[in-house]
Amino acid sequence: MMNHLKYYQTRAFLSRSFTFSSTKHPKPLSKILPFHHFHTNSISPTKTHLYASFFCTLIHLYLTCGRLSKATDTFYDMIRTHHIVPTLPLWNRLIYQFNATGLVSQVWDLYSEMLSCGVLPNVFTHNILVHAWCKMGHLSLALDLIRNVDIDVDTVTYNTAIWGFCQQGLANQGFGFLSIMVKKDTFFDSFTCNILVKGFCRIGSVKYGEWVMDNLVNGGIYKDAVGFNTLIDGYCKVGEISYAFELMERMRNEGVFPDIVTYNTLINGCSKRGDFDRAKSLIDEILGFRKKKDCAFRKIDDMNDDDGTTNLEPNLVTYTTLISAYCKQHGLSEALSLYEEMISDGFLPDVVTYSSIINGLCKRGMLTEAKALLREMDKMGVNPNHVVYAILVDSLFKAGSAWESFIYQSQMIVCGVSFDLVVCTTLIDGLFKAGKSDEAEAMFCTLAKLNCIPNNITYTAMIDGYCKLGDMDGAESLLRDMEKKQVVPNVVTYSSIINGYTKKGMLDVAVRIMKKMLDQNIMPNAYIYATLIDGHLKAGKQDAAVDLYNEMKLNGLEENSFIVDAFINNLKRGRKMEEAEGLCKYMMSKGLLLDRVNYTSLMDGFFKTGRESAAFTMAEKMAETGIKFDVVAYNVLINGLLRLGKYDAESVYSGIRELGLAPDRATYNTMINAYCKQGKLENAIKLWNEMKGHSVMPNSITCNILVGGLSKAGETERAIDVLNEMLLWGIRPNVTIHRALLNACSKCERADTILQMHKRLVGMGLKANREVYNSLITVLCGLGMTKRATLVLNNMTKEGISADTVTYNALIHGHFKSSHIEKALATYTQMLNEGVSPGIRTYNLLLGGLLAAGLMSKAYEILSKMKDSGLDPDASLYNTLISGHGKIGNKKEAIKFYCEMVTKGLVPKTSTYNVLIEDFAKVGKMDQARELLNEMQVRRVPPNSSTYDILICGWCNLSKQPELDRISKKTYRTEARTLFAEMNEKGFVPCENTLACISSTFARPGMVVDAKHMLKDMYKRKQS
Repeated sequence: MMNHLKYYQTRAFLSRSFTFSSTKHPKPLSKILPFHHFHTNSISPTKTHLYASFFCTLIHLYLTCGRLSKATDTFYDMIRTHHIVPTLPLWNRLIYQFNATGLVSQVWDLYSEMLSCGVLPNVFTHNILVHAWCKMGHLSLALDLIRNVDIDVDTVTYNTAIWGFCQQGLANQGFGFLSIMVKKDTFFDSFTCNILVKGFCRIGSVKYGEWVMDNLVNGGIYKDAVGFNTLIDGYCKVGEISYAFELMERMRNEGVFPDIVTYNTLINGCSKRGDFDRAKSLIDEILGFRKKKDCAFRKIDDMNDDDGTTNLEPNLVTYTTLISAYCKQHGLSEALSLYEEMISDGFLPDVVTYSSIINGLCKRGMLTEAKALLREMDKMGVNPNHVVYAILVDSLFKAGSAWESFIYQSQMIVCGVSFDLVVCTTLIDGLFKAGKSDEAEAMFCTLAKLNCIPNNITYTAMIDGYCKLGDMDGAESLLRDMEKKQVVPNVVTYSSIINGYTKKGMLDVAVRIMKKMLDQNIMPNAYIYATLIDGHLKAGKQDAAVDLYNEMKLNGLEENSFIVDAFINNLKRGRKMEEAEGLCKYMMSKGLLLDRVNYTSLMDGFFKTGRESAAFTMAEKMAETGIKFDVVAYNVLINGLLRLGKYDAESVYSGIRELGLAPDRATYNTMINAYCKQGKLENAIKLWNEMKGHSVMPNSITCNILVGGLSKAGETERAIDVLNEMLLWGIRPNVTIHRALLNACSKCERADTILQMHKRLVGMGLKANREVYNSLITVLCGLGMTKRATLVLNNMTKEGISADTVTYNALIHGHFKSSHIEKALATYTQMLNEGVSPGIRTYNLLLGGLLAAGLMSKAYEILSKMKDSGLDPDASLYNTLISGHGKIGNKKEAIKFYCEMVTKGLVPKTSTYNVLIEDFAKVGKMDQARELLNEMQVRRVPPNSSTYDILICGWCNLSKQPELDRISKKTYRTEARTLFAEMNEKGFVPCENTLACISSTFARPGMVVDAKHMLKDMYKRKQS
């Protein structure tokens, strides 16, 4: 034994020299007191035991209260400061308490100190040490102690080591450990048997576990209810419920009577399978099929009658098990009914019961009721534990109420509720979702202080947070840390990383990560393939997306709604809704049911392509298939309805309440935007206040919409008030707000007012970058204030911000607006000299200005330079060229550019067609003008009021030619009349010139009445 002491004294010194404690810094070897130093004690030997007992009691109290670091400090204070050496029973008590409290990593430290103090351990000490090592997964240390060191061991020691193997999923190795027990003449007991049975059940080898039990029983081990209950639980977990019931009958036959644990285990198994009728029948069996269910149960222990039948009483676990299962299976009403029945039967709910119901309420989105139940717990004297708080905090984070989550986090601290790994992981995940990444990182760093070892779920929450922030280096660093600490990443971990790289457009890296998964024998699931397919489709890599889809199918994975949605969204982006509809029908024919997200995507696509009836059909199909609208689906619906302009905003908004849905931020943003567009600013402000009242915090989009609406209406001071309020929430003015307020100020056409607003916004935290300066220059140049704009440009360059294409485009536009052609061309030259490449917009402005000024040769020179630079004219540039030539009467060039434009597949806009139609109308070529109108309809370019004015006047003027025959004259007037009627149907109002043409054309002998009727109807429309 003395050899053992010397061996472990040396090992203890080395361990403390190089091992970090979780609560104290490592102490150098030179500072550790040598063995003999502990004999020089200032406290008399007669009082040492008393003081040691006092210190041990104090440490116990600290551990009980969760003040772990204080307990550790007090221990070292006792040993190293006061040199008090406890007796062996006190050492054992301390080591046991540290191990039981969760400070398993410090058990070895205490053991080492004990050896250094010259106190010899006994078998109880070694059993605790083995247990601590097994809890930490350090099986090699435990085995080294048992096999290679001459120490006292007993059956408990071996049982603990076997338990350690089983905890690591190594039940077979644990079973093999029995041979060592045989060699050491150590007897097995029922605990040995039950530990092994539990171990095999944990890895799903329930039948082998049963075989082990039968063989050990044949060897003389006593069979008890614990072993049978373990097997019943194992069979329930692998889905063999029927055999579990057979095993209960076998218990009775072998003289082992089922207890309440047996019944609770079966109730739990049936409940998890959704077989609630059978679970309820077990409760009835426990009650002895009593006829009067409202009688009070006698609270007595389980008793066996002499005839072998069992007199059982349901306990709290019985009811809580079934309540928990109901909540998990969305049977909340049944759970609440059973909860009331439990109370009426005299059982008061405990924290587990409450946590189950709160979890059910939270899953149903009934957070108000969940919070009310938490308050009821306090009234009933049941203290909420970390599980209850974790459920509420997680649900509130997911509901977007981060501030409420923080309130409950504070409550936990005030109430002394310990933060375990689940709570910390929940907070890390929620903090990232709330945009508080620094606090999430701080919480992760706090884990070590709380003696919590992060698992793959914790690491995954951190990695997911980093990925959503776009910090892929941080995510990869954590992944390496996992590998270093042998924490195995799972499919969710890799899914987050793949999603992060996909969102950043780094598709090759994302695919490489998936291959890394395969190398580690972690199979990608359909959601990972959906992410990659969606990313490749968004990047325009259709072939690669199809290859991934085929690879997924080869790996035996079936399509899911996420895959379908990726393809629907791709077709939606290409406005190919017929193909999207066909794809859905094909998938449904294969047995795949569309979910809410699929229907929502289809509805959104149909609205955006103008197929309102098809969108409404999707909404009807959702109702027919029993899929309820969520707030996202309703947001799509209200967006579509409001875009049509046929529905009242108030009635659309009230619909969401009728469906029992709570508006989210997107809903409020949509409605505020609708009211702002309609000019109903008071309604928009009312919604803004309602939004805050319902704890839905506005974001920068809300601010942009409301400030933009107020600015457009000229209410700049109210817009500033909104901005000041947003500053309190940390939302600062952005370039969108800056542009909206500058445009509002530009209405007064005073440069000082515009510049003052710019300065005011910068003072509120707006970062004056290139984009902001460009907005200011654009507004000034739009008013022709190019001198002021040039001064702003000079200030911009002094601050080290160089001008870009947008800057020079604004200046060119401003010079042309002020008819300063030479300055516009000089700005273009300066742009080239500064090395800033002109874009299509630059050439568009130059050609438009030069053509308007009649400088054809200079315009062609610029056009030639554009083509030499490798830029091809776009639709906008062609519109400029056609309009420019058309307005100066150069019809031949206008038609030439038109033909070139449509040949390239570009679609002219309405104003371009109007220029061409007017050219033909002026020279009486109305057949060609009509042909252009037909082309507009084919290309889905809607004619406007000017289109009809030009055509009607053209046909009227053509009908007035004296050399026309009567039939031709009548035909031309019929054309004018038809166009006039069509114009009325579309709600367009003719201009004065058109009205004059109509009157002069139709107010001839015999046509006066017709002219009067038509003009009368027209004026009525104009007045309305």
